[in-house]
Amino acid sequence: MRYDRHTTPLPLVMMYRGRFAPSPTGSLHFGSLVAALGSWLFARAAGGAWIVRMEDLDREREVAGAAADILATLAAFGLDSDEPVIQQSHRSDLYATALDRLAAASHAYRCWCSRSDLEPFGGIHPRACVAHETSRPPAWRVRVHGETIGFDDAIQGAQTQHLGREVGDFVVWRADAGCAYQLAVVVDDAAQGITDVVRGADLLDSTPRQILLQRLLGLSQPTYAHLPLALGEDRRKLSKHEAALPVEATDPLPALRAALRFLGQPVSDARHHAALLSHAVCEFDARRIPRVSIAPTPFAALRKETC
Repeated sequence: MRYDRHTTPLPLVMMYRGRFAPSPTGSLHFGSLVAALGSWLFARAAGGAWIVRMEDLDREREVAGAAADILATLAAFGLDSDEPVIQQSHRSDLYATALDRLAAASHAYRCWCSRSDLEPFGGIHPRACVAHETSRPPAWRVRVHGETIGFDDAIQGAQTQHLGREVGDFVVWRADAGCAYQLAVVVDDAAQGITDVVRGADLLDSTPRQILLQRLLGLSQPTYAHLPLALGEDRRKLSKHEAALPVEATDPLPALRAALRFLGQPVSDARHHAALLSHAVCEFDARRIPRVSIAPTPFAALRKETC
């Protein structure tokens, strides 16, 4: 069923709401473009909304001007947010309220354990803290018991994770008084009414933790779809720190075509990105998306492609 949000009013709970949530640690690279385009295609094919959120909680890794550059590049590629872009750095009060709820229900506790304290345990926090209280500020961890969290991923299939054995009690508020990713993303997805999360498979392992937090906070669980990762020639995930990889905002067609091919989608011979995207939405089939992460066409070759 197709839904035109401009002509067919439906209750908000029935409307698809997807999002793309980059971190401003560098320019938009091909791997990020794949995630943006994939989430955009899911949303547009469902007749829903696509929202951009800037996840800028890690101020040490943030690159000055990167947020504006990412948004400008997305716009040049025809990928505009349907709603104003929010920044996580402006939402600390919301995250603190969620932490207070977890602590009040004894789901979260203060912890002074450092990474070196946890090394003998494989980095997994044991049932009890192994560090004594020190003068440094504590982090906050969520209690994990014997939960096995399962969910059906729209691309990767059935997933299960035993949180106690594989993760342990995990940090939701850092010792430097900053909200951790797992809590922030859960709070923001709920606040923005996100129904479907489409993102890279590198975050597949984080999803059970987020589902646990959703349950503890009484929040709705979105549907998840984890896209294959674009790998470099060394089979590692493409990184924003590799200077040769930013996509070319002044010439979007080659990278868009490559991203569509990477996602297993048909590519038209349109000579303008708007027509290319329109065709991609009409022909989009999520069943064509591969599960396995692969190396895309070398980016240097993309820039030489004749449009």
